[in-house]
Amino acid sequence: METVKLFDSELKIMDILWDKEPISAKEITLIAAETIGWNKNTTYTIIKKLIEKNAIERTEPNFICTSLIKKEDVRKAETQSLIDKLYNGSKKAFFAAFIEDDISEDELEVIKKLIEKR
Repeated sequence: METVKLFDSELKIMDILWDKEPISAKEITLIAAETIGWNKNTTYTIIKKLIEKNAIERTEPNFICTSLIKKEDVRKAETQSLIDKLYNGSKKAFFAAFIEDDISEDELEVIKKLIEKR
């Protein structure tokens, strides 16, 4: 399955949608105004782009929006893109850099348990 490439602004709208769907475009604009500070024209423009990318489906009445892509699929694709771009595709190099940074003992224990369960 081909993953849709989303810009940061589009991800912000998708996060609202994934959290509240199905939701009207008007409600999305109200949430975006409150949480991000965007005006409704900006939000509607981004919704339109997401519809064109087949990430969102719009149905009538009331311009109800539902997602056509899964949050987990987008996360996996974005993570892989980051690893490819910054670590030449090496998950080992990414992980090594990740755990070298400030990480608490509690977080390290959780990561160890996740690895052991795998």
